[in-house]
Amino acid sequence: MTIAPIDMFARALYFQPDGTVSEGERRMAGGSDGWHLSVFHVETDADLHADHWEMHPDSEEAVCCLSGSLRLYLRPEHDGEPETTVHLTASTATIIPRGRWHRLTLDEPGDIMSIGVRAGSKLERVAE
Repeated sequence: MTIAPIDMFARALYFQPDGTVSEGERRMAGGSDGWHLSVFHVETDADLHADHWEMHPDSEEAVCCLSGSLRLYLRPEHDGEPETTVHLTASTATIIPRGRWHRLTLDEPGDIMSIGVRAGSKLERVAE
């Protein structure tokens, strides 16, 4: 194995069930089994796919705001309930429950890190 720096804004780290760690393409959904760690520089809502709900059926997801600020919205689990909103600022994180539909919007440009299992993930456009 060659040990070298990995540009975390261009690549992702994959943590496989057998303990192997590798680097590869960043993905919002799909991909190999195991946990994915991705870092993103975000300047607009488009960088966060704010117009889509996302759901990961195979794991919880950690979303970490490294700099800037953003809002996490959890879709109501039952009709008539309001969205849950979590405001993340620099150096804060939250854990999204497994199978919970969520989306992000940007308050201030910055950097975020996401850790979760991408296999089986689903995207759904936000209703207008």
